[in-house]
Amino acid sequence: ALSTREREVLLALARGYTYGETAELLHISPHTVGDHVKKIYSKLAVRSRAEAVFEAVQAGWLSPR
Repeated sequence: ALSTREREVLLALARGYTYGETAELLHISPHTVGDHVKKIYSKLAVRSRAEAVFEAVQAGWLSPR
């Protein structure tokens, strides 16, 4: 299960935001965004943003567009 912050990061990345833009949006550093992404990838057993978004949609955490 992803934490609330990890879901927020994943949602921003799914919307196409860069790490820097995500950091500004969530008031955290780009390094922290990267740390969250590493945890997301590990928890979802994926290796890319596209795979992470796909898994999140499959789990019902994000709506497909």
